[in-house]
Formats: sequence, structure tokens, C-alpha cells
Amino acid sequence: MSPDELVYLGILAASVPVGFLFRYLSPPVKQGAALLLGLIISIATCGLHTLHSLCTVLGTWLIIKINWRSSPALSLGWTFLYLLFFRLVTWFGLPQPTPFANAIQLLLTLKMVSLANEIQSYHLEKKKEVSAFTKSPVVGGLSHEPSLYDIMSYSYCYVGIMTGPFFRYQTYADWLQQSNPLSLPGKEPCLQRLKMVPVYGALFIAVNSVFPLSYVRTDEFLEHNYFYRFFYMVAIFFVFRMRFYSAWCGAEAGCISAGLGCYPHGALSKPGGGPTVKYSPDPNTAVEYDFKTIQNIDCYNTDFCVKVRHGMRYWNMTVQWWLHNYIYPNTPFRAYALRAGWTMLISAYWHGLHAGYYLSFLTIPLCIAAESAMEASVRARLGPMGQNIFDWIHWFLKMRAYDYMCMGFVLLKASDTINYWSSIYFIIHIIAVVCIAVGQMMKGGKKRERRERGEGEKEDSSRL
Repeated sequence: MSPDELVYLGILAASVPVGFLFRYLSPPVKQGAALLLGLIISIATCGLHTLHSLCTVLGTWLIIKINWRSSPALSLGWTFLYLLFFRLVTWFGLPQPTPFANAIQLLLTLKMVSLANEIQSYHLEKKKEVSAFTKSPVVGGLSHEPSLYDIMSYSYCYVGIMTGPFFRYQTYADWLQQSNPLSLPGKEPCLQRLKMVPVYGALFIAVNSVFPLSYVRTDEFLEHNYFYRFFYMVAIFFVFRMRFYSAWCGAEAGCISAGLGCYPHGALSKPGGGPTVKYSPDPNTAVEYDFKTIQNIDCYNTDFCVKVRHGMRYWNMTVQWWLHNYIYPNTPFRAYALRAGWTMLISAYWHGLHAGYYLSFLTIPLCIAAESAMEASVRARLGPMGQNIFDWIHWFLKMRAYDYMCMGFVLLKASDTINYWSSIYFIIHIIAVVCIAVGQMMKGGKKRERRERGEGEKEDSSRL
């Protein structure tokens, strides 16, 4: 493991016991202590680069104060433009930010855009209440506009400050105002989330030592046979998954120990978004709680869901919620594949400027179009057993598609990504294009059959 990974591991490991201590604090002390600890982590790992995140927060606060109506769009523009400056600071003679500063900046971008949307919704609902003389039915809306201190506290809250998961300001405010944090579940769900982390970590170290990513960039790698080169991406994506499974499960455990994102099960919470319905528990029955709001990974469904589009739902789930609610609805296209492509483009930009991100993310819409074409033209015509076989083949191809796209994500450079993809003859791109073509041909054949059937029925009726 690299020194940076050891620092991440140390922060994750420390956040779990610290979280249990936070349950004993009153709301004002909890808010101040979480802010102080977050600032200590930020300054200790980023140094002067902490100023980047501070500029982002203050800029967003000014936008909200000056024009709350347009703050969602303006904050998105501000934070994304600052991301560009942040990544190009060396062009201006400034020092390169640390990887920790980059992690904080990424999560802070999500938080600031979400905050602007929440505050806009608060003002709009408040106006409706005044005009209609009724209380707003909106679930999870703010009760007041956050002050600068509140925004700073939310931005630098130590929980998930550089590892995630993303959570809305309302989730943070609910955490501060919990009436009896010690009565909420903590130890059992925390252990449940941590129980597989040693396994994921051990598999990550073991497989990574046998299949190092750097070997892909060597001439010796290209001398191996096709199947070895093809299998290598399977091993790389496995290492990639184990790394993030370990990190995200550990990050979720840190949230659980602190009680962040703990809501009654009946509130039907969504990862990232929180409760979706108003829930009033029956005083005569025990309340069941869950931590769905801060769930960032569903390891089982990531591996075993059938479709490419479903695989995205179970991976980095809180960020997927953010993209689905703040980016996808505002795309300039109507077709699903094009809207997904636009969303993936924004996601690639959020991740960084490396060409590998764009090559990988923009392959997803092609795969989605391919699976949609095959489902409509092939699967729909099959019986139960045929559909079951189709789904198993679909699952296998989905996993290979993610293996293939992962190589761009980890190799980063366009030349390295294209060199690897060419070494396996762009197999996933070819399969996707063939599936789309076959789907279109079968769709056209189905239309002809329907037209010929209709013409035949007309001839029969005319003879009668």
C-alpha cells in the first residue's frame, strides 16, 4: 500500500471509535467538534491547499446570499469552474494540490451544489406556505436558511470529509438535532458493515501483488497471448472493486458509529437523499432504523446485477443520487442513452481531466444502447428458460464491459487506454456495435412481419 493509502486507512479506522464518542455530545458541541476535527484533518493532510476548499465554500455562500433563485445553476458553474482551476493550478505557477485536497474538493463540490438546491427549495416552499396559508408537504426540506457558520460546519464536518459518502445538508442537520443518539443502533450495524472489510482488503493486496497495473504499460505484456491480455482486465477490475469495497464499507461504518443518516425504516430513505416519505412511528411499537441514507455501495448487487445500467445504481450510490437529481433532469436531450451519455460526461469531468475517464464513461451509453436493443429484439421473444439463459449471458457481458471500462479509469492516459483496448481488439466496443446492429435489423424484420400480417388481413377481409 502507498503512503497516501495508509493515511486514508488511518483516518477511516479512527473515525469509527470517534463516531461513538460524538453520540455523547450536545448539538452545539457536536457541531463545533465535528467542524474542528474536520479542519484539523484538512489542514494536516492538505496544508495551504485547504484554501481551495475554503474559496469554494465562501464563493457558494456569496452566490446563495446574492441570488438564491439562480443559486443551483450558479453554484454548479462556480464549483465546476473552480475544479478546472484546481486541476490546472500549476499553469498559474501554484503548487500541485495533494491527493487529499483533491478528495476533499470533489466531495465539497457535491455538497455545495446540493446545498444551493436545498436553500432554493426552502425559499420557494416558504413562499408557497405564505400564499396558501398551509404547511409545505415537502419531505426532508430545510426548516431555516443555514448561516455561514452552519455552512462551514457542514462543509468541513469530519464524517466522510475525504472518503465520502456524500450526504445532504438536511441529513447533517438531522444528525445534529437527534434527541437521543445513544438509543439509536450503532454497534451491531457497524460490525455488520465492517465484517467483510478484512476479506476485501486481503483480496486487494493479494491479487494486486500478482497483477500489478504497471505491467500493462510494458512491451512484455503485449507479448502474451490474447486470452492472458483479456483476463488481465478481469483481475484489474477485481482489484479495483476490492479497494473501493474496503474503503466505502469503512467510510459507512464511520457514519454509522456517529449515528449520521440514521432514520426510521418506514421513512424509505434513499442513498444520498435521505427520507422520501413523512413517517410518524407508532408509539406502541418498537421503531426499526436503517442507514440507507449513507449507503454508498451494494457489493453483492454490484457484482451480480444483470444490466450495465443497474450496475451504476449500486456503485458509489450517494454520488449516483446526486447525478440523478441535479444533472440528469437538466440534460439537453430526451433519449435515455443520450441523457445517460451527458450525465456520464459530467461525471467524468467531476472525476478529473484525464482522457481515460472520458473514454470509459462515454462507453457506458454505448453499452446501455446495446443491451436495450438486445432486450427488445431478442429477450422479449424468448420463453422463461431462454430468458434465463439470456440473462446469464447478459451478466457475463456486463461484467466484461465494466472490466474493459475500468482499464481507462485506472490507466488514465488516452494512449495507455487505447493501447490496451487495441491489444484485445476493442472487443467490447465491437460487441456493443454488433448488438445494436442486430437489434435494429430484428426490429426492422418485426415491423415488416407486422406490416405484411396487416396487409394479409386486409386481403382476406376484401375477399369476404
